[in-house]
Amino acid sequence: MAHAPQFLKLVNEAKARVKETNVADVKRRVDGGEKFILVDVREDNEWAQGHVPGAVHMGRGIIERDIEARVPDTGTKLVLYCGGGFRSALVAENLQKMGYTNVESMDGGWKGWVSSGLPTAKD
Repeated sequence: MAHAPQFLKLVNEAKARVKETNVADVKRRVDGGEKFILVDVREDNEWAQGHVPGAVHMGRGIIERDIEARVPDTGTKLVLYCGGGFRSALVAENLQKMGYTNVESMDGGWKGWVSSGLPTAKD
């Protein structure tokens, strides 16, 4: 899907202000037993079609509303992903504005995970 220029501008600005990781690094960290919460910020229908094993779902439309109840410790390590790494960067920036200090966006997102042949889950 081709993204609109203003959306890309917004994403690129967010990416300059958030920490990014990638699919291979997240997989390595999961396999190594690193403790963090992997958060899928995609829409409900995207989550239902499949997601990264062990991830929790808090869609972009509600995460800012629900994060404090679900993850009250603002120092908790959070790794966010979406379809490709754009929406997750926007969410990461918002969470940082809310005081979360250990947030990362997974560049490549779900598409990168699947194209790497990594395991997926469905609930």
